Amino acid sequence: MPEQDSGSLGNIEPQGDLGLALALADIADEITMSRFGAIDLAVTAKPDLTPVTDADQSVERVLRARLAATRPRDAMLGEEMGTTGPGTDPARQVADPRRIGRTWIVDPIDGTKSFVRRVPVWASLIALLEDGRPTVGVVSAPALGRRWWAAQGSGAWVRDAPGAEPRPLAVSDVRDLADASISYSSLTGWADRGLLDPFVRLLTTVWRSRAYGDFWSYMMVAEGAVDLAAEPELAIWDMAAVAVIVTEAGGTFTGLDGRPGIHGGAGAASNGHLHSQLIKALR
Repeated sequence: MPEQDSGSLGNIEPQGDLGLALALADIADEITMSRFGAIDLAVTAKPDLTPVTDADQSVERVLRARLAATRPRDAMLGEEMGTTGPGTDPARQVADPRRIGRTWIVDPIDGTKSFVRRVPVWASLIALLEDGRPTVGVVSAPALGRRWWAAQGSGAWVRDAPGAEPRPLAVSDVRDLADASISYSSLTGWADRGLLDPFVRLLTTVWRSRAYGDFWSYMMVAEGAVDLAAEPELAIWDMAAVAVIVTEAGGTFTGLDGRPGIHGGAGAASNGHLHSQLIKALR
């Protein structure tokens, strides 16, 4: 499949890291769309009782092979198959994503429950971590016809439809919670962490709240369509790609404790102006 048409972004080198990430997203899109809504889609439960499909596994297996061939010195961490490559303990297939060096992070399908139920809100997330920090991120949602991407120092971009000209992303300028729109995934995780009451108070404080869910909440922060997004329980593969896109769009991405980065097990994103108010409200 041909690599992503970068349109006006002529500075993307096809063999560079962002060019590779976009090409990997093309591969993922082809696999996922061929299985989306398939009658024979195989769905099983993982140990944590979350679903995994044959599409999740196929995407990760193919992207692993592509990365092994094109970036043999890099490690890869995927949601379904752990970590492989330099710095990996082959007995456990696990490596610390905060390690010094380069690690590709792949979530084959973020929003598998939506994928299984034929809801089009799901995406493949691809990121590159360098010394533990995300420097490249691609979020591709082919059932929505949309793709977002960013590289550190190069801004964030979105393609609104296949073949459309990419446009730059920028967060909103809203500065008061009473004027803000917030997106989240569900209330369950907040209750599990004992944070349901402060989160519900936050929802009643802002101008508007909607549970758009998963990757889409963060992409709308990057677009300036909403101003805040937060989730209390996230894995690194949920956050790596979205974090660099939000920050390159001018926003802020931290844990719920306000510490920058993607290693805190939770995520809070904002347009930057509202971030201290968001963190304070959740304490």
